[in-house]
Amino acid sequence: MYYGEDIVEEVRRKTDIVDLIGQYVHLKKKGASYFGLCPFHGEKTPSFSVSPSKQIFYCFGCGKAGDSIRFLMEYENLSFVEALEELAGRGGVSLPKEEKRNRGEEDLRYKILEINKQAALFYVKQLRSEKGKPGLAYCQKRELSGESITHFGLGYAGKERDSLYQYCKALSFSDQILQESGLFTFRENAVYDKFFNRLIFPIMDLHSRVIGFGGRVLGDGEPKYLNSPETKLFDKSRNLFALNFARKSRAGYFILCEGYMDVISLHQWGFIEAVASLGTAFTEQQAELLKRFNAIIYLCFDSDGAGKKACKRAIPILREKKLEGRVISLSPYKDPDEFLKAEGREAFQKRIDGAQNAFLWEVEERKAEFNLQDPAGMQKYMESIAALLKHSFTDLVERENYMKAVAREQMLRVESLQYLLDKEEEKGHLQFGLRKSSGGVENKREEKWNSSLEEEFLSVLMQRSESVEKTKAFISVSDFKVPLLQEVYEKLLQGISMQEILDSYQEEEEKYRKLVKLYHGDYYHMDLERDEERKLLADYIRRMKLQRIEEEIEQTVDAEALSGFFKERDYWEKFSLSV
Repeated sequence: MYYGEDIVEEVRRKTDIVDLIGQYVHLKKKGASYFGLCPFHGEKTPSFSVSPSKQIFYCFGCGKAGDSIRFLMEYENLSFVEALEELAGRGGVSLPKEEKRNRGEEDLRYKILEINKQAALFYVKQLRSEKGKPGLAYCQKRELSGESITHFGLGYAGKERDSLYQYCKALSFSDQILQESGLFTFRENAVYDKFFNRLIFPIMDLHSRVIGFGGRVLGDGEPKYLNSPETKLFDKSRNLFALNFARKSRAGYFILCEGYMDVISLHQWGFIEAVASLGTAFTEQQAELLKRFNAIIYLCFDSDGAGKKACKRAIPILREKKLEGRVISLSPYKDPDEFLKAEGREAFQKRIDGAQNAFLWEVEERKAEFNLQDPAGMQKYMESIAALLKHSFTDLVERENYMKAVAREQMLRVESLQYLLDKEEEKGHLQFGLRKSSGGVENKREEKWNSSLEEEFLSVLMQRSESVEKTKAFISVSDFKVPLLQEVYEKLLQGISMQEILDSYQEEEEKYRKLVKLYHGDYYHMDLERDEERKLLADYIRRMKLQRIEEEIEQTVDAEALSGFFKERDYWEKFSLSV
């Protein structure tokens, strides 16, 4: 579906970006803008800014930028059309029903979604066909019920190397779009399916739309598990398997597992809170995703060495995101599936109820690294606990509570831990002092970006359209050296609005982000009195001209031309704008 610019503009007008983003991010007003922690990357200091006057957002940390439509696209993993329709519904905007041609890049995600949908159906049919016997045999071996197979949409990719490709070509999908889907390998003389001889697990987003696939090899092939590559639709670091089902649970927590089969097994036994990372270590983005629904996360990783390592990597992420982490012990069993088959649902529920606080679990696990029978080993063990306390908790009350809990659990004296903790603090202060004395410079005010003079000047013009009129008599397009800035300045001279300019770069992601960043502007320089604004504008004009003249002087050897440039330089050095 394609909607005209008038519809798009009406949706934008009816959507207050501060209200919209405020539903997902805690925003605090600072000057003319609102700030919060960026929902697209992990950070401790708010660098995510929302401008109510311009109705745009920009993150000075990761560079994500755009308007209300772009925010919903990024946050909810929606296509342009889907985001527009969602906002239209919220704002009470009636949309036309007639169907028109899809927009190219904006609807690429929609097209990939359609391919994924058809691929999922194909794999399901394959599993239920004669060719799918190996897949069904594996499901039976793992004691998966028919309900579970259907619920999770499990399928089978046969041993033929191009069966899905031929199926999709018969549905009239172009090679260009099929290549974007990530489901095929294109070679010079042939096209191959990414998945073959594998049990297929559809990966769904929060809206239960298939955004990618995982495949478990049937036999001795490698790798054992294979995921779809990243596409315009699928980013494995920002999605979790089965979260679309788990978020409907009323348990008040999630169970984070390692793999697909763990999750399916837990769901089959009634623990629908289970989710899994997608063939990668647990990420900050996944933690943020979980935080939107629940603040308590039970870690249920395999009880082997690899599982413990994964647990140790996940705990600091949970702590940083202010999520309460607890660790479920599966011992003596390897994984949740094995435990459930041996002990049953009630026993597993007891393990949930008795799950250990994640930090106390970390402390307990450290015992294996030291010889606690040796005084020197015990000393090192206690020092490691003190260091862990220092780096894990910045809040002094929280740190003290955990220190007391550790002392109680490990039968240690609180005073001893406090002494070692104080030593860690002193060590930190000393290192800080050494860094400062060695020539490090502490900036009182962090620069929001390292921008050129041209970028700074254009940023002012983008934000104050009235300044363009005052400028055009002095600054030409050729005074800008960067092609993108030339293009934008020329459009400003033509009277084209900033929203129209931004829209014209929607399909060029890098340029779009750059321009939103400039349009958003610096944190400080826009709240100016009229006289201050005039001086600022004159200063930029003067510096732009002098920059060009200095370049000309450096490149010129003709005496007469040099004399002209020197006179011109004298003029611009004294330049000012009249009221």
